[in-house]
Amino acid sequence: MEKTKNNTLTKITGIFQYFAGALMVPIIILVVCGILMGFASPFVNYIFTKGTMAYSIAYFFMSIAQMIMSNLPLWFLVGLSVGIAKKNKGYAALAGVFMFMAFNLVISKNAELAGFTAQTVNVEHLVNDLGYLEADAIIYTKLFKSVLGVYTYDMSIFSSIICGLTAGMAMNKWGDIKLPNLFEFFQGPKFVILLIPLFAVVFGTLSYYLWPMADRALTALSVYISNSGLFGTFIYGVLNRALLPFGIHHLIANPLLYTDLGGTMIVDGIEYAGIRNIENALIGSPTATSCLVRNLTNGRLPQNFGAFPGAALAMYQAAKPENRKKVAAILVPAVFTAAFVGITEPIEFTILLASPALFYLVHVPLSGLGMVLAEACGVALQGFALVFMIPNLLQPQKMHAMALVWMIPLFFALYYFIFKWAIVKFDLKTPGRETNKEIRLNSKREYQESIGLKKADTKETKTEDVSALATAIIEAFGGETNIQTLENCFSRLRVTVKDTALVKEPEYWVDQLEAIGTMQNGNAYQIIYGPKVANLAAAVKEKLNMNNS
Repeated sequence: MEKTKNNTLTKITGIFQYFAGALMVPIIILVVCGILMGFASPFVNYIFTKGTMAYSIAYFFMSIAQMIMSNLPLWFLVGLSVGIAKKNKGYAALAGVFMFMAFNLVISKNAELAGFTAQTVNVEHLVNDLGYLEADAIIYTKLFKSVLGVYTYDMSIFSSIICGLTAGMAMNKWGDIKLPNLFEFFQGPKFVILLIPLFAVVFGTLSYYLWPMADRALTALSVYISNSGLFGTFIYGVLNRALLPFGIHHLIANPLLYTDLGGTMIVDGIEYAGIRNIENALIGSPTATSCLVRNLTNGRLPQNFGAFPGAALAMYQAAKPENRKKVAAILVPAVFTAAFVGITEPIEFTILLASPALFYLVHVPLSGLGMVLAEACGVALQGFALVFMIPNLLQPQKMHAMALVWMIPLFFALYYFIFKWAIVKFDLKTPGRETNKEIRLNSKREYQESIGLKKADTKETKTEDVSALATAIIEAFGGETNIQTLENCFSRLRVTVKDTALVKEPEYWVDQLEAIGTMQNGNAYQIIYGPKVANLAAAVKEKLNMNNS
């Protein structure tokens, strides 16, 4: 019985991890949106004169950012369809868009049959002709919006989730189906396209009746989150870091960042929903006097610039003197990665692998504290890493960061002294404190040379390095025939295998294959590689002929 429960829990966790990974696929477009808005809007609003060529170019880029914000469901739809599908990803994207348009059309037609159209959904008609209470009429009118030309429910990315999951899962189940010769044209992925109208009618009709109730529940939850103040911010900060090792922390963040759950705000006469959209709107506004304070990322600034350098210094000083140079070679890039691009998994997994207690009892609550202090002190900046903070220089009047002058040193000191004490007191095996770890560090280059990743006397190109590492990764997973699916998010390689017994041990990945850490949940693996994972995943897929699927 206990084994059955564990297997069930493993499967459920694996599903959430897979969904969380797929949910990260479209995030790159939203990152582009923030960069474009941050760089272009100051030139449009303050610097360039309207009518000049320079103004026009900046205005084009700013308009692209606004277009991204206006069509958020579309990006999540395509990203989820492709991310969920394990094969035929091009057809999955087509099926997702088809499903999305048909799904919204079915909702629209259900409303039309009930007498609700763009002309009749207004407070005056609902109150005078249909007997709605004014408060209920206002709520009902807010349910609707024009989505890609269709007057339908405004479900934000929840409609994307329904349609993307449907398209991706259908492709996984029926994407290889074989049909009799008479219907051979419709076999394989085309069969899924054939099924989309059926799914659209079923899910669209169900959503027409169920979404108003779901909308009210989500509104109530949004109000609760908004009213929770600093306590809610602390809980978010704690959960966001606590779920990081399981790869599902995005499930907590994304609903707040991209839906009404994160609140709404009217900026320059337009209502924006979700923390990230509100933040980008304020950055692009010529009248706004501040960036968003409660953006749930400002609290990462004292972590990235203070806490992680403090923890790294503690680990460096706690290492054996003869190992410190090698330890610095590991920790300095990890700290730089956190500060420059905001990818913190290298340093965080170093902490986690050395001591789960240090991670969960010290780092996690202090992460929540950082969120609280940043919000309480009114810190308002765009970005939480150097590369994303450059646009702040163009709109200094919107930036409020003086509190960071004392917060960053505070977190540096907290992490340094707590980590130094804990490492020495409890003899935690952080890098450089064990003799056998020195052998591992010394042998890394030797192993790379032995499998062709590096050559002692000749120069290799970066492409050759990645190609050889990709080959070694395939072998470490038990060979091509043992790999069922392979995807990646910002920093992790996500792979499912047939037989876990054929997969190398975690130590092998870290010691020999340049991984920062590993996670296993049943037959699902997450191998943490940091920023280089995208190129690495592409190389592995090419060798597995997955890029053409």
